[in-house]
Amino acid sequence: MKPWLEVQEQAPLTPGIPGKTLLLVDENMDDLLYYTAILQHLGYEVRACGSYTDAANLFARQQFDLVIVSQGGTAFEGRAVLARAIEADHQTPVLVLTPAADINCYIEAMQMGAFDYLEKPLRPSELADLVRTHIGSSAPGPAPAGASRGLVH
Repeated sequence: MKPWLEVQEQAPLTPGIPGKTLLLVDENMDDLLYYTAILQHLGYEVRACGSYTDAANLFARQQFDLVIVSQGGTAFEGRAVLARAIEADHQTPVLVLTPAADINCYIEAMQMGAFDYLEKPLRPSELADLVRTHIGSSAPGPAPAGASRGLVH
């Protein structure tokens, strides 16, 4: 059984906001599949992409209600996706996930306009709460009540 299903059985997840489309970008296929499964289970339409280059090109063809992008390594490979998301619509919330927090990447992501910078792994309930909180956000600034708006580990 998948770990997220075990957690879900212990504490049922509240369904997501219907009709919302999310872009999820991660070159780590295990993480991509894990987070996609959780978000789809919550009822979101998820466009999962395992390539930063391919994801950056999607903004010319599609709009998203929320973008979740993995930082990649300390070279911040997800930077291009963050930049394209902000360029396409600066009001679309972008969350940057990282396998290991890096202060330089954190500062760069937040200065570029990311809404949040979060350390993996996220529990299903954490992911559900973050998406629900940010999906109604409009622009970087003070975080809504309950939002982390910064480094989380």
